[in-house]
Amino acid sequence: MGRSSSGGGISSFFVACLLLQLGLTTAQKWLTLSGNAPAIIAKGGFSGLFADSSDNAYKSVSLFSSSDTTLWCDVRLTKDGVGICLPDIILNNCTDIQYYYPQGQKSYMVNGVPTSGWFSVDYNKNELAQVIVTQAIYSRTNAFDNGASPILSVDDVKTNPRALWLNIQHDIFYRQHNLSMRNYVLSVSKRVIVNYLSSPELAFLSGIAPRFRNTKTKLIFRFLGKDTTEPSTNQTYDLLLSNLTFIKTFASGILVPKNYIWPTTPDNYLQHYTSIVTDAQKAGLEVYAADFANDHIFSYNYSYDPLAECLSFIDNGFFSVDGVVTDFPVTPSMAIGCFSQLNKSSTDHGNPLIISHNGASGDYADCTDLAYKKAVDDGADVIDCPVQVTRDGILICMSSIDLIEDTTVTKSPFSSQISVVPQIKKSAGIFTFNLTLDEIQKNLKPTISQPESLYSLVRNPRYKNSGSFMRLSDFLMFAKGKPLSGVLISVENAAFMAEQLGFSVVDSVISAVNDAGYNKTALEVMIQSTDSSVLVKFKQLTKYKLVYKINQPIRAAVASSVEDIKTFANAVALDKQSIYPATRLFTTGETGLVSMFQDAGIDVYVYVFQNEFVSQPWDFFSDATVEINAHVLGAGVNGIITDFPGTARRYKRNSCRNLGNSMPNYMQAVQPGGLISLLTSDSLPPALAPIPPLDVSDVVEPPLPSAMPKAVAPASGATVSPSLKPSSGQRSPASILVPLMMICGFLLLV
Repeated sequence: MGRSSSGGGISSFFVACLLLQLGLTTAQKWLTLSGNAPAIIAKGGFSGLFADSSDNAYKSVSLFSSSDTTLWCDVRLTKDGVGICLPDIILNNCTDIQYYYPQGQKSYMVNGVPTSGWFSVDYNKNELAQVIVTQAIYSRTNAFDNGASPILSVDDVKTNPRALWLNIQHDIFYRQHNLSMRNYVLSVSKRVIVNYLSSPELAFLSGIAPRFRNTKTKLIFRFLGKDTTEPSTNQTYDLLLSNLTFIKTFASGILVPKNYIWPTTPDNYLQHYTSIVTDAQKAGLEVYAADFANDHIFSYNYSYDPLAECLSFIDNGFFSVDGVVTDFPVTPSMAIGCFSQLNKSSTDHGNPLIISHNGASGDYADCTDLAYKKAVDDGADVIDCPVQVTRDGILICMSSIDLIEDTTVTKSPFSSQISVVPQIKKSAGIFTFNLTLDEIQKNLKPTISQPESLYSLVRNPRYKNSGSFMRLSDFLMFAKGKPLSGVLISVENAAFMAEQLGFSVVDSVISAVNDAGYNKTALEVMIQSTDSSVLVKFKQLTKYKLVYKINQPIRAAVASSVEDIKTFANAVALDKQSIYPATRLFTTGETGLVSMFQDAGIDVYVYVFQNEFVSQPWDFFSDATVEINAHVLGAGVNGIITDFPGTARRYKRNSCRNLGNSMPNYMQAVQPGGLISLLTSDSLPPALAPIPPLDVSDVVEPPLPSAMPKAVAPASGATVSPSLKPSSGQRSPASILVPLMMICGFLLLV
């Protein structure tokens, strides 16, 4: 995430690096050692989705990755000397062996560390025939484990025509059990082509190197953690890193954890990149980076975007690694094939329209100046302002009318102003109309949204309270002159404001737009609301583009409801579940609503896109770009509403968008319901409960009531203006106060 210098920011170096990524890179060939595109190595196949080293994982690589992707196998030896592919030396960590051999647990020394579990050295290949490979990472779905994927031998994997990478670890352990990994590797290399051979054990790799000197097999020395001791030399890998010239005597490349190249601070922000890539390439060594996984936590600078992380290793203008080892080969396939060396200065406002959601709220607090600036810098077509009203009648951009949700109001002098307003929400809140603009600006700070905090995925913590609140008038002036196609103003609770506060939000929005001179600009004004009466009123008074937001998932709509929407709206905003319904994160198909609305002449925008992988169904491979592609290329939506406009803008610039029938497989829209069709009957998630189709009665609202301003005595030196202070009658929100004990309990919770 790029940071402005006024906000504390990150190093000027990294800003320069980002500028290069945004369009200053002019290199015509890759900055790899060979000048060729970086290699993609699928660790255990497509192990980000299927169990590492399972049959499904290896076979799916051909469906979702580039044709030259290499298959990685962590070789383990059985008691009878057969090489099998498994990600862990402890078999019960990645198979169900403990159920077949409940008494088989043993304890051995592995590189000097006492280790307990089930080990391959205690079983021959036939004894392992019934054992099933299982998902080893609990945050990933285990629904495919019942697919009965047996343990595969190296020969089984090589029946796939792709290149093969064998990783050899724990050679010393196998020798202690009278098994020779050296002999196995020499034997298997006579039967199959081994393209890469890696090991973190220097003695093993240097000892076998002469036997591969005149072959096409590349020997790669693998570095583990910097403080880890290499078992054959008793030196740390950090110390070995200083002797690249020696490593070159027996290896053609090195494999390093990605944080060797782009280290991070203790609070997970990028530091200056190291010189390891250029140093190694100067020594004639290729450099491969490991540990890429879309569903792991990586630096906040990448805004939870795995494709952005991948590009920083291969297309940053300074260096490129020679290959990446990844659990999700689809992502580097897209990065290399469609998203590298782009013209990053190009901007078009065609479909899909990129509409910000509270600005770039994935990077900065909702609706702040920083969020809007980031949205514009990242290439949003339209920036949005959800308007709320303050006690002194000023429209302000805030994602919620309840200040508790997006500000620090509970830590302010106004923390006791809690009330329940049932017309707005059932729970207690402190509302924008309880405070004046001055009180908000001087006493409160914004709070960045944390939609996935349940999973400990937080957004940009260094800047969680950075930025300034913006009035609607500030927002409109900010947008003028920016490379945007328009602005979107969201209007909710209009009837409440009219009846309870005596405030006409429709008239006030129109006045603000006119005062900002939008009748003299090319910027389109869009109004969004879940209330059809609001849009009807705007249609009577303006020529703005009107967006009807359907604020709950639907799967069908009766024709009359679509026709009714057409009478007052130009577009609809649908929840993602209304396009691709999902049960337990497996999509079940496509609803067909997009074409239904479009056939009626109504544009379809979809909300809300997030980069955090937990917000996406399994079908989208924990990659926001795959999800966007499914909605744009697959469903054909007209626009996307997103917390991360930069991810969407990069998608619109990708070089594969107009390839038609030549579209590579990894950029084709995923088939909705494709993954759930692979599950066995006992692994299927529950069927979705039926939802009634959208009907006219769901759309029609009573006419918007007229606002009745209530005059109050002005403060000393002030002018008389409509009051937003509720009356003292039954409908007054200020009079519906929470009992004292409830207030105290609430404050203790927050």
